[in-house]
Amino acid sequence: MPKQKVQQGKNWYVIHTYPGEEEAVARGLKQRIENLSMEDKIFSVIVPKERKIKIRSGKRKTIEERIYPGYVFVEMIVTDDSWYVVRNTPRVTGFIGSGTTPIPVSQKEIEILKKRMDIKIPQYKIDVAPGSLVKITDGPFKDFEGKVFEIDQERGKLKVLVNIFGRDTPVEIDSLQVKKM
Repeated sequence: MPKQKVQQGKNWYVIHTYPGEEEAVARGLKQRIENLSMEDKIFSVIVPKERKIKIRSGKRKTIEERIYPGYVFVEMIVTDDSWYVVRNTPRVTGFIGSGTTPIPVSQKEIEILKKRMDIKIPQYKIDVAPGSLVKITDGPFKDFEGKVFEIDQERGKLKVLVNIFGRDTPVEIDSLQVKKM
């Protein structure tokens, strides 16, 4: 008697992995699918990532960051065989669900996730306006306070008047290097 209740067709499921092992699990699972000829039951394996802008060493870097660390999404038809292949992939700790029965992720959630992953260039979110008082949090002017007088939305840069040696001096800095006061 089969242990898994067959769901209606293919669905997306979430598997839990050891932290930092998502890529290795995805590679291993894809290899097992091919080696065990499970392409008719297990269709896609994704590690959801999105692009983010970070400041490192005073320079703007675009990085890819995992949206759900420790989790991998699998599109499959759940049968005893397909469940066994996924569950026994090295570094997989289990499915998200109750007991041994995986619970599918709604199609709406998957569409939202895919849209989030498709964003190619991160947008600059600048939450200050000209005239705002800001404190510089990074770079050569760290801990200086100033007043925003110009915003370049496309480049994500601000021009801030900073008092240096008793004079207001315009300084161009990255929008990620300030916080609103």
